[in-house]
Amino acid sequence: MLRGLDIVKKLQNAYYITKNMERAVSFYRDTLGLSIAFQDGNKWAQFKAGESNFSLSSPDEGAFGASGGVIIFEVESIDQFEKKIEKSQGSIIEIRDMGDHGKVLTFRDPDENIVQLFQRKK
Repeated sequence: MLRGLDIVKKLQNAYYITKNMERAVSFYRDTLGLSIAFQDGNKWAQFKAGESNFSLSSPDEGAFGASGGVIIFEVESIDQFEKKIEKSQGSIIEIRDMGDHGKVLTFRDPDENIVQLFQRKK
C-alpha cells in the first residue's frame, strides 16, 4: 500500500478566486508584503510565500466551481498587520490567543475570502 508521502511531493500552490485582480494583487502585495513571482494580466497572479506559492485567479481561469478554503500565512508578528488590513479593504474577524502555540489573526480579504496570520509563540 502506498502512503501519501510516496505519491504527493509537496503542496505546489493554493489560490483564491478574485473578481478584481488589481485590487487583490495590491492587497496581498502591499498589505501582507508578498512578492509577486509572475502575473498574467487579470487572469492569474502568483506570489512567493517562503518556500510555497500562493496565487490569485480570475473566475474564468480557476477550476470550475472553485470556492472556499482558508489560507494561513505564518508571520513573525501579527501586530504589524492589524491596521494595514483594515486600511486596505480587509476586515478583521478575530484575534485568538492559542496559548503555547501562539496567536492567530483571522480576517477577510477584499473578496471576502477568509485568511489567517499565524504567529508562533516565542
